Amino acid sequence: MPINELRSIATFAKTAELGSLRQAAKAQGMTPQAASQALAQLEKHLGVRLFHRTTRNISLTDEGRQFLEAAHPSLVGLQHALQMARQATDAIAGPLRIVGPRSTFAPVLWPLLDEFCRLYPDVQPDVQLDDRIGNWVEDRVDVGFRVGISPAEGVIARKLFPLQLIVCAAPAYLERHGAPDSLGALASHRCSGFRMPSNGRVMPWYVQDKSGLVEHAIVPALCVNDELLETEAVLAGHVIGLLSGVAAAPHVRTGRLVPLLHKHVADRSSTFIYYGSRSAQPARVRAFIDLALKRLVGNPAYVLTAKELQSAEAKGRKAHLRP
Repeated sequence: MPINELRSIATFAKTAELGSLRQAAKAQGMTPQAASQALAQLEKHLGVRLFHRTTRNISLTDEGRQFLEAAHPSLVGLQHALQMARQATDAIAGPLRIVGPRSTFAPVLWPLLDEFCRLYPDVQPDVQLDDRIGNWVEDRVDVGFRVGISPAEGVIARKLFPLQLIVCAAPAYLERHGAPDSLGALASHRCSGFRMPSNGRVMPWYVQDKSGLVEHAIVPALCVNDELLETEAVLAGHVIGLLSGVAAAPHVRTGRLVPLLHKHVADRSSTFIYYGSRSAQPARVRAFIDLALKRLVGNPAYVLTAKELQSAEAKGRKAHLRP
């Protein structure tokens, strides 16, 4: 049913309820002329006269009374639905669908989700972590996270923090195998490879050199498709790994990992939050976006400064290299 027909029917019902076209127009936020035109259009569309009108009085015809009795239950139901929709927009409650990459992002999302659930216990988050790029509409996404800007049309993207790629090793590895002093020296070391879940290919190591961001091929001594598992393998001293700043930063700061070749640390991309137009979002979605931006934009917990990288590498090499 076209929206102008709904408005005409609502104007008809309000006029019957108040017994005055002028009062009905005021209640509907319309001019008396617009209300009169809406009724005339409805009568023309139905092919019947709904009101007896005089200069002072207005009353339902038999056809108008029958139409009102038939239409009234549906109008009440529609008004109830509109009220529920408005309340859902204002209340911080209900389902919240969140998507993000499985690789790299779980350590970022959990503290945010934990805080949000404590603040808004009536919201029911539905979180799906997947490295594939899904369909925003079909997946019914409220808020998404991605490494790189979402290609979906009509989606707003906000940068959160750069995603560093850092060559790392555990002290135990350095004590047994020594440390590479150049990218070329990596060929004689045990390196980990990351197999992309989306296509099954082993991702090359992305590093920074004088010409910019380049791909550096490695022969993996161990290959996985999960960054958490790769991080554990590096922490255990089995391999040298190219880890994201999200995974590496807390371990570098506690000395459990040593960054290597710090001049070649690459900022291949950044992490983004993406969402639809804020003007049409329920309060629960706006609240989550606001908290995510407050906690994650430029968060130093997931990024190591150049000074931190240089200092940690020098300290690690001095303490853990074989004599």
